[in-house]
Amino acid sequence: MRRRVFIAGLGAAIALPRAVRAQQPSQMRRIGVLMPVLADDRDIQLDVAAFVQGLAQLGWIDGRNVRIDIRWSGSDPVRINESAMELVALAPDAILTVGAVAIERLLQATRTIPIVFVNVADPVGAGFVENLSQPGGNATGFMQFEYSLSSKWPELLKQIAPGVTRVAILRERSTSAGIGQFAVIQSVAPSLGLDVRSIPVNVHDATEIERAVAAFARSSNGGLILTASSSAIFHRDLIIALAARHKLPAVYPRRLFVAGGGLISYGADFTDQYRRAAAYVDRILKGEKPSDLPVQAPTGYELVVNLKTARTLGLDIPPTLLARADAVIE
Repeated sequence: MRRRVFIAGLGAAIALPRAVRAQQPSQMRRIGVLMPVLADDRDIQLDVAAFVQGLAQLGWIDGRNVRIDIRWSGSDPVRINESAMELVALAPDAILTVGAVAIERLLQATRTIPIVFVNVADPVGAGFVENLSQPGGNATGFMQFEYSLSSKWPELLKQIAPGVTRVAILRERSTSAGIGQFAVIQSVAPSLGLDVRSIPVNVHDATEIERAVAAFARSSNGGLILTASSSAIFHRDLIIALAARHKLPAVYPRRLFVAGGGLISYGADFTDQYRRAAAYVDRILKGEKPSDLPVQAPTGYELVVNLKTARTLGLDIPPTLLARADAVIE
């Protein structure tokens, strides 16, 4: 999808204040956006639309006083690296990106262009920033969540499917974030009567994912927890389908999995992170340095339940759990 076509499609959804529409630009600025997903991913398009709208509300209008260059690289690490190099070569004033793989590639390409990231699980542990309050370097942004959140996933799984005794923790092999999430899950599992097993996979490899889930599902009383990673989004339809095929109650880290047919999710509102990222880019365009902008944790989490999927699995959702849900998909 060409960048200009995409941005034009967002225009109808952005209602600009009259004062903003009346502004006359003094200088054309440039913003790069690196998205490690495909351009036809409607859910992620909405995330980027939230970023563009956030910029517009702050007075930055694409084609008027700022040019937004988007690269949709898909999840292939080689293409992500190529897209990162392309954006850096454009010498933008700032770059927005999502996930650990993309920010890693950008930091390999530049240590001077300001980078704002969203949906990164452990930016300190991964070496992207020095610390959360004073990031140092040229990158800052928004954490995926605090690791303690991971303890909620097995608790929710046990509430929604009390018969589950074995849980596969499906995680991205190439990132350290999945290990940290698994460690937290493992620490609470005994108190819930759960035997957890870490299943590290290359989430870009559909065949590997299918084999791993099928092998786990050969024994009874199983459930699935998908740890948070931006890469898992690429194969979310497959993971949701596998859980349904093998009748595995599954907990996911983001609403879009449940909207696509998954059972239950608990995690941050990542679309909100894109809106907040627009404010950080605004501050950078006005002269602030990313090294002085603290990395922020999510301001809230949302619980989403899919009743149709629960019925298909023969599960009765506890009324107390439904009452806590931020959204229930019929």
